[in-house]
Amino acid sequence: MAVGYLVTVVLAVLIVVFCLVRIRGPKPLFYFSYRLGLVFNEIPHVVVYALVASTALAYAEGDIATTPDRVSVGVAVVAAAGLVVVGLRGVRAASVVRGAVDDALGAGTGTRRRPPLARILLRPVFRRRRDVKWVGNLSYGDGGRRNLLDVYHHRSRPEGGSVMIHFHGGHYDQGRKDTQSLPLLYRLAGRGWVCISANYRLRPDFPHPAHLIDAKKVIAWAREHAAEYGAAPAAEVFVAGSSAGGHMAAQAALTPNEPAYQPGFEEADTSVAAAIVLNGFLAEYFDGDPATSPVNLVRADAPPVLIAHGDLDELVDTENPRALVTALRSVSTSPVVYVELPGAHHAFDLFHSFRFEALIDGIEDFTAWVSDRRKST
Repeated sequence: MAVGYLVTVVLAVLIVVFCLVRIRGPKPLFYFSYRLGLVFNEIPHVVVYALVASTALAYAEGDIATTPDRVSVGVAVVAAAGLVVVGLRGVRAASVVRGAVDDALGAGTGTRRRPPLARILLRPVFRRRRDVKWVGNLSYGDGGRRNLLDVYHHRSRPEGGSVMIHFHGGHYDQGRKDTQSLPLLYRLAGRGWVCISANYRLRPDFPHPAHLIDAKKVIAWAREHAAEYGAAPAAEVFVAGSSAGGHMAAQAALTPNEPAYQPGFEEADTSVAAAIVLNGFLAEYFDGDPATSPVNLVRADAPPVLIAHGDLDELVDTENPRALVTALRSVSTSPVVYVELPGAHHAFDLFHSFRFEALIDGIEDFTAWVSDRRKST
């Protein structure tokens, strides 16, 4: 029996199950399924490549010789079909994103675009672009390496770009700035934006509101320095985040120019044009403190917000972001775009996938709408 081939097939079957089913326990199984699912749910075609290659190699070496071997091939075909289903759910994201944008901002706002097939199918994990320059580890505060940020900008430094700030996830006790949403930052930087990805101080050494203060410091830093990298002198500043970073982005957007969160820089403008929240936990984060919940910070003059969440998120149920959407829509005069991504797990923003590329298209449409509206008022 071709044992090596069987191991490959069994692993592929497990990946299919982990992608199609939300698994939350027991803890060892959750951890294993979560790690495999967050990768291969976005790039299932990589597993198809591996199955095809291993099957071809097994036949070429004469390893498919017994009935169990042929059964393994049949299981591989079934696994490949399951991976196709996983991939098609990612492809569906394009129409879901356009529909959500149109519903919130008006018909025709969401644009239909051709996905970058070569990048998705052949180079999904390579985020960098030749036309974008990375400037790393710039200090924005006195918190050492936890107060460092990276800047991504077009090599030609075109003038007049907007600013996108992104905060990483990690439950406020781990994570770093060069891991999440890099396809988004590189795409926008290639369009002339100045993009910033920032570290921030972490628990338990720095509890709330240290993280929010750091977010405000990054916004203030951007207003002071982004023009050096090609942003407009009075550039629009958008704030985004993934998971815990999404929570922080929402808090920052809903507390503009609050002196309590700007100690020593109270006069800095920390308002933002809009917020983008990706797979965020949007309720109380710390011991039930209501001050940490964006739901309790909603206000009539809140900026536009785009919230994207997976319907198979293992860590955060969809009821959580929906609560903030409902609260904002009941109070805010600005629109709220809510995208519930079919088949998406937590941390869907790591790779160039059909799902995330479609969401980036929607984010571009959203930010363009915000910019146009601000220019007309």
